[in-house]
Amino acid sequence: MIVTSAVRHAAAGSAALLFVLPVPAAVASPAPTAPSVSSAPSVFRASAVGEPTPPVGRRVDPARLDRRGVQVQPLAGAPRLPAASALSWVIADASTGEVLAARDAHRKLPPASTLKTLFALTALPRHDPSEQHTVADSELTGIGAGSSLVGIKEGYTYKVSDLWNGVFLSSGNDAVHVLAAMNGGWDSMARKMQEKARSLGANDTHVVSPDGYDAPGQVSSAYDLAVFGRAGLQDPAFTRYCSTRYADFPAGSWSYGIANTNRLLTGENGVDRYPGLIGIKNGYTSNAGNTLVSAAERGDRTLVVSVMNPQEGGGYAVYEEARSLLDWGFEAAGRVRPVGSLLPERPRAEADARAVAAARDGRDGAGPETVPRAGAEVGTASAEASGTKGAGPKDTSAQSAPASGSSAKEAPVRGASAEGGPAQGSPVEDGRAGDGPDRASAASDASAGPPLGLIGTACAAALALWLWRRRAGAGTGGSAQE
Repeated sequence: MIVTSAVRHAAAGSAALLFVLPVPAAVASPAPTAPSVSSAPSVFRASAVGEPTPPVGRRVDPARLDRRGVQVQPLAGAPRLPAASALSWVIADASTGEVLAARDAHRKLPPASTLKTLFALTALPRHDPSEQHTVADSELTGIGAGSSLVGIKEGYTYKVSDLWNGVFLSSGNDAVHVLAAMNGGWDSMARKMQEKARSLGANDTHVVSPDGYDAPGQVSSAYDLAVFGRAGLQDPAFTRYCSTRYADFPAGSWSYGIANTNRLLTGENGVDRYPGLIGIKNGYTSNAGNTLVSAAERGDRTLVVSVMNPQEGGGYAVYEEARSLLDWGFEAAGRVRPVGSLLPERPRAEADARAVAAARDGRDGAGPETVPRAGAEVGTASAEASGTKGAGPKDTSAQSAPASGSSAKEAPVRGASAEGGPAQGSPVEDGRAGDGPDRASAASDASAGPPLGLIGTACAAALALWLWRRRAGAGTGGSAQE
C-alpha cells in the first residue's frame, strides 16, 4: 500500500507540473521588454512599442574612401551637399569616427601647418605645462625662410605651456623647433611623428619637417588630418590649446598678446566666428595652399572637418568651405550612411581568428557573453583603436568607433582622458546594450531547465516503482494493484 501510494503521488505530482509549468514560462519570457519606456535603454524602448530592435553596430566599407570624387550615401530627407572647391575634404563624427562624407579623402597633398596637430599628439604628453626651459641658440637654427614665428629668443626662459601657445595660436615654427629639441631633436621627432601617424591608422602621411614647412616628399591627406584632429580632442591639454583665442606671450620682463590665426575661432579679417567651434589648426604655404582642420560642437554631437587647398574664393575660402561642410554635417545627422571610419581597421586575419575562438567558446558551453553578437566586431575595433579606449570610446573609441561615426558621444570629446575613446552611443556601448535581451533569454532558458529535470526524475521514479511492484506481485502469485 505504501508503494502504491508513492506511485500515485509521483504520478499526480508529475501530471500537475506538466500542466502548470508552461504557464509561468510563457509569462516570464517577455520580461526583459517590460521596463517602462521612460527608464529603459533605447533597445528596450523600441521593443516595448512593437518596433524591431535597431542593429547594434554599422559596418562601413573602408575601400569606399579610396575612390575618387565625392563619397556620400544619403538617406531620405538628407540635405544636399554644399559645393566646395577644395581638392580634398572630410566630414566625420568626432565621437564615433564615422565619416559622413568626403572628397578624395586619401589624396596625398602638402599639409602645411596642419601637420602641427600630429606634432602635438607626439610631443605634448612628454612635458608638464609648468616645466621651464631656457632656449639655446642651436635650437633656433634651420627655421625655414618665411616661416611663421611667435618670437622666441635664445637665452630666454619659457614655460612649456607658453611654447605650446606659440605653436597653436601663432603657428610658430620657432616654438616647434624648441620643443623638438627638448624631445630628441629634429630628425628624431620626425621619426616619432611618423610612428604616431601609423599607430593611428594614418597611412597617407609622410613626415619630413615636423613644423609642416614645405619639404620634398612631405604629404598628408584630408583623412589623416581628420584622424589627427579627432585624436587630439581626446586630450584635454590639446583641446585647451587649440581652442584658445588669445594669450600673453612672455618676452623677458614683459609680455605681448598673441591671437589664434584660425579665423573661424576668432572672427577676424571679415570671417564670422563659427558657433561652437573648438579649434583646431589652420595652415598655409605657397605649395600647400590653405589647409584647415576644425571641430565644432552642437547639441550632443561633435564634428571634425578637414579641408585641403580650395581652388576658388581667395585666401579665406578655406574657412567658408569648412563652415558650409560643418553646417551640412550637423543637419545630415542620422540622414546619411557612413562612407568610412577614422578608426584603424583591424587586420582581417585577426578578426577571423577572434570570431572562430568566440564561436568555439560558445559551443563549449561558455556563457552568453562569449558568444559573438551583432556589432561585436565593430565594437571591438572601436575599443582597440582607442587604446582602452575605455573612454570607452575612446577610440571605441573608437570607434570608432569610433569612428564614425561614432556620434551621441563615445566620451566627452572635450576633456576626455584617452585618445579616441568610445563614447555614448558608440558601437561598444550599443553592443553592451544589445546584450540585454540575449542574457535575459538565456536566463529564462536556464530557469526552465531544473523543473523539467525534476519532472523527468519523478516520472522515472514512478515507472520504476510500478515495475518493481509488478515484479514483486508476480513473484508471490498475487495480482499487481495500483
